[in-house]
Amino acid sequence: MNPLEVNISSLKIRNPTMLAAGVLGISASLLRNAYKSGAGIVVTKSISKNPRFGNRNPVVYELKYGLLNSIGLSNPGCEEFLKEVNELRKDNIPFILSVYGESVDEFKYLIKFFNDYVNAFELNLSCPNVKTGLEFIKDVELVFDIVREVKSITKKPIFVKISATVNDVVDVGKACEEAGADAIVAINSIKAMKIDIRLKKPVLSSIFGGLSGEAIKPIALRCVYELKKELSIPIIGCGGISCGEDAVEFLLAGASAIQIGTAVYKKGLRIFRDICMFIKNYLNENGYSKLDEIIGLAHKA
Repeated sequence: MNPLEVNISSLKIRNPTMLAAGVLGISASLLRNAYKSGAGIVVTKSISKNPRFGNRNPVVYELKYGLLNSIGLSNPGCEEFLKEVNELRKDNIPFILSVYGESVDEFKYLIKFFNDYVNAFELNLSCPNVKTGLEFIKDVELVFDIVREVKSITKKPIFVKISATVNDVVDVGKACEEAGADAIVAINSIKAMKIDIRLKKPVLSSIFGGLSGEAIKPIALRCVYELKKELSIPIIGCGGISCGEDAVEFLLAGASAIQIGTAVYKKGLRIFRDICMFIKNYLNENGYSKLDEIIGLAHKA
């Protein structure tokens, strides 16, 4: 028995660590490396119907407590990315395809286009560095409509990535659940900025970007805890997880799995095995035989 195995909807994952969307996710070779380095499953970069060139440089700025990025969902578009998908399938690499659309119809188009090729979908409804990115997640009725329409045309698991920058994260989560979502990914990066005092201007070309990494971990943890308390579908924690202790916190808060992004950028691909080893030792030291036994335990304390 594998004590770290996770089951989310119909998706069986070998351990609770996932490569988050947007990190090393634009080519089959990079995704393959992440999986072979220990990730339980990998998530692609968000793919749109048509190619997106993203924002002009500079688009990434490293902070002591995380990263700012305004890449702007640059990607080659669905037809070109299908080549990478086929490479992953050829190597039997389990993956989740992240998709981004600017309308309900675009999301439906992408689901239909990739439906026969993927293990599951992640709907990016909350990117902070494109114009329409946060409009979706702030409109609960629109979130419900997108998820319901997508679920009507596929039997593949649908995960929805949401933001903390909404009036009530639980309202958004409930809308996703009622529309048929199989899991919630919480949270996306948070709109933020930094100014270079020597140049006297913002460090990013687009002024604002998405803040990820250690700085947003307490916010992400709070969201996971609140969602677990009110929802019955699985929660996948994402935001600032950079070590085994962070991962266990999210599991205790109610996450069934975790996604790792900025820590891969800062610490390298060994992060997946390091975190899995910490979790396994934590289970052994505390008398647990499998991961399920600790998920959400903080709610019972």
